[in-house]
Amino acid sequence: MTQLMKIPLSKAHAPTPFRRYMEITSIGVIGAGQMGNGIAQVAACAGYQVMMIDIEQSYVDRGMSSIEFSLSKLVSKDRMSQEDADSALALVSTSTSKEAASQCDLVIEAIPEIPNLKFSTFSELDGICKDSTILASNTSSISIDEIAAATNRPNRVIGMHFMNPVPIMKLVEIINGSQTSNEVNSAVVEAAERMGKIALSCNDSPGFVSNRILCPMLNEAILTLQEGVAEPEAIDGIMKLGMNHPIGPLALSDLIGLDTVLHIMNVLHEGMGDDKYAPAPLLIEMVEQGKLGRKSGQGFYEY
Repeated sequence: MTQLMKIPLSKAHAPTPFRRYMEITSIGVIGAGQMGNGIAQVAACAGYQVMMIDIEQSYVDRGMSSIEFSLSKLVSKDRMSQEDADSALALVSTSTSKEAASQCDLVIEAIPEIPNLKFSTFSELDGICKDSTILASNTSSISIDEIAAATNRPNRVIGMHFMNPVPIMKLVEIINGSQTSNEVNSAVVEAAERMGKIALSCNDSPGFVSNRILCPMLNEAILTLQEGVAEPEAIDGIMKLGMNHPIGPLALSDLIGLDTVLHIMNVLHEGMGDDKYAPAPLLIEMVEQGKLGRKSGQGFYEY
């Protein structure tokens, strides 16, 4: 189980009113998928120079197309001027080589939620980036301490968990590893706030705060369906109308991806050592059948 950091949170992100700890002017984003291009977009809209990187040119091109489409929607709804949209786009450069992130002040990793892939990526970035670069992960569940252990700069590794869809959702969950410095936390909080986000900090622990609370609720909704208590529409309707949730738990599971929900439940189950976090058998079965939710066309609902 991941140990909590030794520094109290009140000290870990206490702001210094008279000076910045460090100035971030350029941001690298590793991964041009849904999360990566969303992070690149909000960073560019905040005026940062952005380098968006993925392993294939087609992925990078698709990511840029997503940013262009998202910005055009904002312009059409009069939420952004065409001039500002053009300026943001001009700040985004792309590459298929991680070497392009070597001089970035902050690098945010947004690649698939596969532990060994995260670890190897951070090890590689540690050797590529300048010593002052902050390395952040958009992971939704993987231990920041374990990621930091793949580098020689654990004090400059931090979690920066954006919510999906990135341009719309206000929260960024900032996760401090046990060695993350006060300076790094303050710099990352400041960067997130400049992107128009509300940055709330927590310590490294399985599932952090967001998914430690959310995913067991989703899992319980799946168990409720599995046990025949109610149909999906009733389960979701009760939570929406009775608890004022904007989306029901089963529909949200489909949106997140049932494979992702299962992965997080496994992280919680193993990390907390408590069977109350055991994933629902129906969830395991659906993932094995390839019913992953919206991305596969079928989950608890058909798409």
